[in-house]
Amino acid sequence: MEFKRYNTFEALASFKHDWNHLLEKCASQVPFLTYDYLQAWWQTRGGGEWPEESELVLIAAFEGETLVGIAPLFHAEIILGKPALMFVGAIEVSDFLDFIVQPDNLAPFLSGLVDFLLDPNEVPQWELLDLSNILEESPSLVTLQAEAERRGWAHKQVPLQSSPYIPLPGNFDEYLAGIDKKQRHEIRRKLRNVEQSLVEGGFYFVEEEDKLQAETQAFIDMMAQDPSKKEFLTDAMQQHLHNTAQVAFDNGWLQLSFFTLDGEKAAANMSFKFNNRLWLYNSGWEWEYREFSPGWVLLTHLLEWANEHGIEEFDFMRGGETYKYKFGGIDRHIYRVTLTP
Repeated sequence: MEFKRYNTFEALASFKHDWNHLLEKCASQVPFLTYDYLQAWWQTRGGGEWPEESELVLIAAFEGETLVGIAPLFHAEIILGKPALMFVGAIEVSDFLDFIVQPDNLAPFLSGLVDFLLDPNEVPQWELLDLSNILEESPSLVTLQAEAERRGWAHKQVPLQSSPYIPLPGNFDEYLAGIDKKQRHEIRRKLRNVEQSLVEGGFYFVEEEDKLQAETQAFIDMMAQDPSKKEFLTDAMQQHLHNTAQVAFDNGWLQLSFFTLDGEKAAANMSFKFNNRLWLYNSGWEWEYREFSPGWVLLTHLLEWANEHGIEEFDFMRGGETYKYKFGGIDRHIYRVTLTP
């Protein structure tokens, strides 16, 4: 493999199709590893999570003219001013990250990559390879450990968060029958509460691009009603969400959905329909409608829609909130791996 470093996404633009095609063959086939998403993430450095002076270190591996591996990295200082290389997308707003390489090529790719990263003429000086948000089923976890052991480097792997998901049977009634009886009755009770009220419930996806910006802002405004999210939603973070919505819309995998009461927005979810899965990215709801449990009702509509449209898996992504397990979430985890020469 021949390794090359690129300082901008634009320098790799001619390989965009090859990048996304390679992703389809990887173990971690997630929307956060597409060329378009990571390019958008870099524009705001993850909604302001990282400073502007962070330096892009995109490493691509080739066999002849064929792109066979990508390490989307960037260089920044972390705790105590230690210079580190991290995944582009780290840490807060990109739920799952990884290397982009076929499993059969992973070991030689990582070996050659680390050799390349040690060349001071190619990569800025670093003390730590700090890789977050790797799914527990990713072969990168064991391969990174093996590479560290081979070199005599310090290796540490720690769990970060739970990331529950639901395998979907393709039939909503069958899905309901598979969850806890008490929860099943609670879902039906909340649906009846809307049906038997004097207001009319509605459910829709945003499908018109000329409405996308306004609808995304409405979604953000709902998120901001949660005190725990209001401080998080800085101007840079709001721009990140707008950029992400636009990228997902342009690529055909945005599922920005709203639940309405008498035509008024009561709850919203930003999800991605990607790789025949529905990835729930974030949510918000109008607190004045809390008696109707609009967040739960919208989630129920989404699960019904997903079952009816052949979605294989509903991914709650990061976070171990109780409601995810009440809806049938199966636990799994993401990890942070560090390698120190």
